[in-house]
Amino acid sequence: MKRSITSLLLAASVVAAPVQADTLLGLYIGAQGWNMDTEGGFSNDVDLTEFDFDKETKASFYVALEHPIPLVPNIKVRRTAMDTFGVVTLNSTFTFNGEIFSVNTPLSTEVDMTNTDFILYYELFDNDLVSFDFGINGKYVDGEIFVSETADPTNFAREEFSGVVPMVYSRVYFGLPFTGLGVYAEGSYLAIDDHTLSDYEIALAYEFVDNLAVDMTFQLGYRATTLELEDLDDIYSDLEFSGVFAGLEVHF
Repeated sequence: MKRSITSLLLAASVVAAPVQADTLLGLYIGAQGWNMDTEGGFSNDVDLTEFDFDKETKASFYVALEHPIPLVPNIKVRRTAMDTFGVVTLNSTFTFNGEIFSVNTPLSTEVDMTNTDFILYYELFDNDLVSFDFGINGKYVDGEIFVSETADPTNFAREEFSGVVPMVYSRVYFGLPFTGLGVYAEGSYLAIDDHTLSDYEIALAYEFVDNLAVDMTFQLGYRATTLELEDLDDIYSDLEFSGVFAGLEVHF
C-alpha cells in the first residue's frame, strides 16, 4: 500500500510541476450537517447479513491549507461521523465474532464509525470561473460494530476494525460571475487495494460574504459514501450512506 501511495504522489507531482500554486496563503474551515440514510449489511465473511438502518443526521468537519510553495501539495483533513442503528429478523444463521445467532432471531446492531480523510492535492486551475484540484486521499476508517438479540441484550457480539485505504481525490468548481453562486463536485474514488470505497458530494454554493478579511459560503447538496470492505480486521461489508447536506465554509 505504501508503494501505491508513493507512486501516486510522484505522478501528481509530475502533473503539477508546470502549474503555479496560489499566490496567497489560504485557510478553509468548514462544517456540514448530513441527513444520512444507510443501506446494506456486514459480516465476518463474504455472506453478508443486511439490516434495516435508521436515518441519522451526522456532522462532518474539515480544514484545508493552501499555500504558494511550488510542488508541495496543499493539505485537507476531513472527519465524518457515520454512526447508525439497525435491526433485522434473521432468515439464516448469523455468526459474528464467534457468537452464533439462530434463524428467526430479532437482532439489533449499533455501528459506531468515523472516517477521516487525509488529502494531499494540487490546484491545477484556480480562478473565479473554474477551479480543479487533484491529488490522493488516505481514508482512515475506524469503527466498532455491536450486535445483540433484541429480546436478550446479554447475548451479544462486538467487533472493532480500522485501516487506511488509499484513494484518488478530485474537486471541480464552476462559478457564475458577479452572483456569488457556484456549483462543485468533490470526491474520492478508485480505491487501490482489495477494498472498494467511494465518497462524493455535489452541491450548490453561495458566497454571501466576500471581503479582504474573510469569505463565507453556504453549501447545499447531496453526499454518498460506499464502503465495501474485504476482510478489514475480519470485517466484510457492503454499506452505502447517502443523503442531503447543508454546510458553511469560512475562508481566511
